[in-house]
Amino acid sequence: MAEILHAHPFERPEYVREPEAADPGWTSPRQRGLAARFAGIPAVRQATLLVLLGLAWQGYAMLLDNSLMLPTAAQALAAFAHGIADGVLIERGWTSVKVLLGGYVVGFVAALILTGLAVATRIGSDLLTLLTAMFNPLPAIALLPLALLWFGLGTGSLTFVLVHAVLWPIALNTHAGFLGVSPTLRMAGASFGLRGAGLVFRLLIPAAFPAILTGLKVGWAFAWRTLIAAELVFGVSAGSGGLGWYIFENRNQLETANVFAGLLAVIVIGLAVEGVVFRSVERLTVRRWGMQQQWRAE
Repeated sequence: MAEILHAHPFERPEYVREPEAADPGWTSPRQRGLAARFAGIPAVRQATLLVLLGLAWQGYAMLLDNSLMLPTAAQALAAFAHGIADGVLIERGWTSVKVLLGGYVVGFVAALILTGLAVATRIGSDLLTLLTAMFNPLPAIALLPLALLWFGLGTGSLTFVLVHAVLWPIALNTHAGFLGVSPTLRMAGASFGLRGAGLVFRLLIPAAFPAILTGLKVGWAFAWRTLIAAELVFGVSAGSGGLGWYIFENRNQLETANVFAGLLAVIVIGLAVEGVVFRSVERLTVRRWGMQQQWRAE
């Protein structure tokens, strides 16, 4: 065999590849202009869209010329700045956030208990499936009249409906996240000696954390909407009244600009929680662990 190879050595034809000319339309990031660099930043693009929407609002309101029906964007921003300066919006916003945090924490703990039972036992899984099928489609605000009968005028009634709004999305997403952990990963953890609580906290929760975080976001959004709607209907149950009650009062007084100021406060708080709290948790956990990639268009 060696003699055959020696007599007929393998000849590989030479291949020379000429360098291709660079695409004349392509430029490196350093060669791009300042405007193109800013256009590549998501926050700048979103801010630009927000300004365009504000200009469209301003133009349509000026064309309508009826501040009672639709104040201009400038009037709404002026009312918002005045509410912040005199502390009314800050006080009302803090009142709503305090009530929300209480109901959110209770709902989160209850969701963890239900999910733990569902993961540990078959009866717990059947119970979670049955309860979510029954109560998840039920609007939380529909339970507020019963909550007022059971808990009276106070934060207890609002906490009850907030727990209902938070409990089911967090429990569903957490349970789905645990079920989505691959058996291979579970066996790998067991081979490293992870058992019981160690397996749950060091493997299952990190592996299921993207789904858990999604449930926390959805639960927060449901709770925030439920709270504002509840305060709009029964605002006195929030004590001194939150943002929903502020919107309701100004609507009765035909102060439409202040109504929009209250709506802007609701939006700003929602954006702050989403952009600061949840985005920071996402960056420090799932993105840092390589479990989530941020898609960017070139």
